Amino acid sequence: MAKAAYRRVIVKVSGEALSGPEGFGIHQPTIDRIARDVIAARKLGVRLGVVVGGGNILRGVKISGKGLSRPTADSMGMLATVMNALVLEAAIERLGAPARTMSALAMPQVCETYERARAMRHFDEDRIVVFAGGTGNPFFTTDTTAVLRAAEMECDAVLKATDVDGVYSADPKKDPKAKRYASLTHREAIERDLKVMDATAFALARENGMPIIVFSIRVSGAIEAVLRGKGRATVVGG
Repeated sequence: MAKAAYRRVIVKVSGEALSGPEGFGIHQPTIDRIARDVIAARKLGVRLGVVVGGGNILRGVKISGKGLSRPTADSMGMLATVMNALVLEAAIERLGAPARTMSALAMPQVCETYERARAMRHFDEDRIVVFAGGTGNPFFTTDTTAVLRAAEMECDAVLKATDVDGVYSADPKKDPKAKRYASLTHREAIERDLKVMDATAFALARENGMPIIVFSIRVSGAIEAVLRGKGRATVVGG
């Protein structure tokens, strides 16, 4: 049995992925499948956290300017990530693995407030940590949050779960001639303006020497396959 290529990772799951085939809201069968995939990765001996987006409920950047300031809209988006995190935490625990939601926005009646030292203890005690609330600040995406938390938690890599099997030169759903990259440097990803992650996330990853592995979450067992070095993915690093 192949060992995991990384021992500590952050998995970034978009809010849209949690909506499954419905395109909006929470699709419980999809949540349960992702929870099983996360637990399978943990069974490899990997310490891991999950950063969730909120786009299946509300995306702040899309509603800003419609009577709302960007900071207010982004705060609403952060609250959406907390809702997603709680659903994912419940699914993971229902399937028999320990999990904790930690939010960058303080709401102690709902979940733990993010503190690096406490999150490190959860990792060391083999709990799956679901990070919510983004960075706690407006104007920063959950992609940037994923890289930030990975650096803080001394992780080896960020696993960016998308709906395609890697990074392409263009949207493969719209351009059948789009080229798929097996690997890229952080600089190439920034200079080519590839949209799989925002430039701030790529820049932070480059600064910290953090590889980003982009893969499709649509396939069951994809997280475990990537960790074993067998999954179809694009590695952004160097």
